[in-house]
Amino acid sequence: MLEIPDHLDYGLSIVFIGFNPSIRSGEVGHHYANPRNNFWRILQRSELTPRLYEAYEDQDLLKLGYGFTNIVSRPTRGMDDITREEYAEGRKILHAKLCKYQPKVACFVGKGVYTEYSCTSKVDWGFQPESVVDEIYEFVAPSSSGLVRMPMNEIIGIYEQLQRFIAEGE
Repeated sequence: MLEIPDHLDYGLSIVFIGFNPSIRSGEVGHHYANPRNNFWRILQRSELTPRLYEAYEDQDLLKLGYGFTNIVSRPTRGMDDITREEYAEGRKILHAKLCKYQPKVACFVGKGVYTEYSCTSKVDWGFQPESVVDEIYEFVAPSSSGLVRMPMNEIIGIYEQLQRFIAEGE
């Protein structure tokens, strides 16, 4: 099983941060590759992307100013398979990546990703009042997993807040 490469660069508008890759993503080497994951549809429907991208095009989003990484790099069936030690190590690695690349926004794809990273227990959707890394806006968006029970229109509405913020900054 492959470790999925990060897609990071300097000057990005958004870095999307997931828990860790799915088994399917590990098999094909691309972010959000599980066909039941709604990530690519959410980006398109919220107008963060001009068209529907496929997982195999993940590196192409660097041209749009978007990068990808995870708090834990090891592919698993689910977040319950991630150990406390992996989260602790991943937290340090992720912090170093964000400090190095300084994206405008760190978008955490799921509340649990953000709580693991920030060591906080309760967060709301959207922009966070305080950032772990100075000068980076931290945004918490719903997970794009097909297991999420939130209505798709609500999920898209939250991602649209991010789209408006990025559009206003250009």
